[in-house]
Order: sequence, then structure tokens, then C-alpha cells
Amino acid sequence: MELANIEILVEKYLNAETSLQEETTLKNYFIEGNVAPHLQEYEYMFNYFVKAKDEIFTKTIQLEPKKSKRRNLKWLSVAASVALLVSVFVGKQQYEKYQAKKTYAHVTNALKMLSTNLKKGDKAFEHLYTYENTVNKILK
Repeated sequence: MELANIEILVEKYLNAETSLQEETTLKNYFIEGNVAPHLQEYEYMFNYFVKAKDEIFTKTIQLEPKKSKRRNLKWLSVAASVALLVSVFVGKQQYEKYQAKKTYAHVTNALKMLSTNLKKGDKAFEHLYTYENTVNKILK
């Protein structure tokens, strides 16, 4: 077969545009052994197709019954439920700790403000006591 025609068929084959008859022509060309040097990379592919066609799978395949998949799904749902409950329980504890720290910070801040204001009041009373002592000295 002429080389130009084979090159066109190879190009069509790579673009998935060949018919079955054209693919048979390509297969026969590459199996014969008289392949042009620039097309030898395709020779391996077509020889593989011929050899792979004769291979037979001899191992037995065991299919598991559908019940085992259902059991696995049941256990999976139970495990997911347990994981959800644990995460909610732990999350609730962490949230309560966070709330307690937040409340403690608010109370501490409020007590500091109260202490500051009481100190201001003590200073005011000191001035009053000074005034009262001075008035008492004058009156006596």
C-alpha cells in the first residue's frame, strides 16, 4: 500500500475518524513488518492491540452480597451519629468554658471600675474630714 495513503489513515485514526475497514488496513500494514521509519512508533501500538485481543482473564471474581454493604452503611450511620453526639457534647463544654471566661472578664472589669470610683470617694471624704477637723478646731 502506498505510504501517503497510510499516513493519511494514521492521521484519521488519531482523530478518531476511521472506519473499521480503514483500521483493518492499518492493522495489516503495521503487522506485516515493512513499516516506514517515521511510523514505527505506531507499530508497537497496533502489535499490542493484536496481542491483547488474544489475552483471556482466568481469575475468578468473587462478588460480595449486597447485605454486607447494607451492614456497612448501618455501622457507618451509627458511627456518624456517635461522632456527631461527641462533637456536640465537647463543643457545648468548650462554649460553656468560653462563656465563663467571658463572664469572669466582665465581672473583673466591673469590680475594677467600682474600686476606682470608691477610691475617688475616699479622697473626697478625706477632704471632708479635713474640713470637719478644721471647723471643729475653730468651734472649740
